Amino acid sequence: MRFIVSTSTLLKHLQIVNGASSSSTVLPILENFLFEIKDGLLTISATDLQTSMTTSLSVESKEEGRVAVPSKILLDTLKTLPDQPITFIIDDNNFAIEISAGDGKYKLSGENADDFPKIPVVDNASSLNVPASVLSEAITKTIFAVSNDELRPAMTGVFCQLSPQNITFVATDAHKLVRYTRNDCKADKASSFILPKKALTLLKSALPNSDVNVAIDYNATSAFFKFDNINLVCRLIDERYPDYEAVIPANNPNKLIIDRALFLNTLRRVVIFANKTTHQVRLKINGSELNISSEDLDFANEAHERLSCQYDGEDLEIGFNARFLIEMLNNLNGEEVTLELSTPNRAGLLIPQTNDENENVLMLVMPVMLNNNY
Repeated sequence: MRFIVSTSTLLKHLQIVNGASSSSTVLPILENFLFEIKDGLLTISATDLQTSMTTSLSVESKEEGRVAVPSKILLDTLKTLPDQPITFIIDDNNFAIEISAGDGKYKLSGENADDFPKIPVVDNASSLNVPASVLSEAITKTIFAVSNDELRPAMTGVFCQLSPQNITFVATDAHKLVRYTRNDCKADKASSFILPKKALTLLKSALPNSDVNVAIDYNATSAFFKFDNINLVCRLIDERYPDYEAVIPANNPNKLIIDRALFLNTLRRVVIFANKTTHQVRLKINGSELNISSEDLDFANEAHERLSCQYDGEDLEIGFNARFLIEMLNNLNGEEVTLELSTPNRAGLLIPQTNDENENVLMLVMPVMLNNNY
C-alpha cells in the first residue's frame, strides 16, 4: 500500500483525533492510529474504547488497505518536518512502514489493522442538529463546573436535557453549578443523557469556527457527533443525574448588580491574600457598598477592597471560595452581573444582567462558613 500526502495536512488531522487515543498498557494497539485507504480517501481513527474519533482527508493513492500506525512516533516526526509532500509505503505482509520526506527516510513498525477495536456505530438512534457555535458555547459555559470525583460518576460529565422547547446543559461538582439553556435548539422528544468530560473537551477543540451544523445521534448507551469530515462517538455515563433543580434557591430577596470585570479583578487581587487552602473571601454588603476582604492568619496577610454597587436587600455578610467566583465570572458574558442572595448559609446565584434572547445562563455557588473573629 502506498500513498502521498502533505505533512501539514496530515499533522492537522492527526492532532484532531489524537486526544481520543490511549496510552493503555493493557491494550497496546490503542497507542496507534488506524489508517484506512479507499478511493483516494485516507480515514484516520483513534480510540480509548470509551471515546472514538475519526477524520478523513484526500491523498494520492490508487490502492486500498489498512494498517495501525504508532501515534507518538508519527506525530513527533511530522512536527519536525517542513510542509512538503510525504510518501508512505506499507508492506502488507509484515506491516512495516517506510516514510520518505525530502531527503529523509524513516522506518517504523505498524500493526495489523484487524487488531484495532471496531469503531462503534450508533443504532436505533434519535437525532438533532445543533450549530457548532451553540455547542461550543454550551461546552465552554459548563465544562469548568464538572466534578473530578470518580466516586460520583454522574457528576463527572455534563447533563444534557433535550425537549421540544429547548436544550439545557448542566454541570456541577457540589460546590458550584451551571445551568445553560438554549431556546433556539430543540429536539423532537424529551430525553436526557450525561456526556463525559473527555469527549466534550475533544469535541470543543475540534469544532470549527465557521457555523456548520453538528448532527448529534444518541441512544441509550452512546452519542455520535458528526460535522465536516469528523466523527466522534462516546459512551454515555450510565448513571442517574442528581436533581439539580432542587438545589437552586427560588426565593432570593437580596440582589446585587455589579460591573463584572471590576468584580472579577478585585477578587483576583484579594484572593492572593486569602488562606491558600480555602481561598475564602468575605463579601460584606451595606447599602450601595460592597466590601471584599480576605485574610490568612498563618502569615498575617490581609486584603480589603471597597466597590460601589446597586443593591436591593438587607445588609449581608457572606463567605465564598474566591476561585469558584473567579471561574464563573470568567465564563459569563456581558458588562454587569447580578448576584442573588438569601441568607449567609444558602447558595448564591450569578446571572448575567443581559442575556442573549436565545440563551439563559444561571451559575450557582455554595457559601463557606465565616469565622467571625474580625
